[in-house]
Amino acid sequence: MSRLVKGLQVIYEDNHIIAVNKPNGILVQSDKTGDEILPEMVKEYIKLRYNKPGDVFLGVFHRLDRPVSGVVIFARTTKALVRLNEMMRNREFHKTYLAMVFPRPEEFEGHLIHHIIKSDEKNVVKALTRPRSDSKEAELHYKVLAELDAKVLLAVNPLTGRPHQIRAQLSKIGCPILGDIKYGATYTLPNQSIALHCREMKFIHPVKKEMISIVADPPRAFPWNTFDSSSYESVKTDF
Repeated sequence: MSRLVKGLQVIYEDNHIIAVNKPNGILVQSDKTGDEILPEMVKEYIKLRYNKPGDVFLGVFHRLDRPVSGVVIFARTTKALVRLNEMMRNREFHKTYLAMVFPRPEEFEGHLIHHIIKSDEKNVVKALTRPRSDSKEAELHYKVLAELDAKVLLAVNPLTGRPHQIRAQLSKIGCPILGDIKYGATYTLPNQSIALHCREMKFIHPVKKEMISIVADPPRAFPWNTFDSSSYESVKTDF
């Protein structure tokens, strides 16, 4: 049914939440470009899918950067939105990303802790090894999954939700994400995308109170087509 709205892939929906596989290049939050945003696409889908007249409620509680693809979840009810916001604050989501970097990290599996400071003017963050009065702690686990043709595939579990956290932390250890010129990559990718994809979000359903896992396949285009799909399907999300 997601074909009702061009470019939208719905991967989970019920009466309380809806999840989509966001393409890279699509905004989750409006900016000065005035380009179409993902929530409006999802609202249009709901209107068409369920024949709903008038305004449609859709709650946004997390985001992906414009050049990043993967799982984005929205609340369809205020009850779900309140609970999801609380869960996000309490770090009750287990998130797994796929990232393609070069060169390979020194360690095949690692636990990174940095201290993030953000420049709103430049929309960039810096990862520091020591805290400052204006910094916030950023923590993640990563694991090397595969390596081919100067591309290293990682599974990444961020334990905090800082802006640009994965991008800045991997860059800090000398392994920038492919295409991420802002954080040290040496070449661009098609459509100004970067090789970072939210593969899975696992959490307790805000209303049904049961564990659910929402998974999104990475794009089929370069550089993701470097690896066989089995490399992604075998990701172990609990390190």
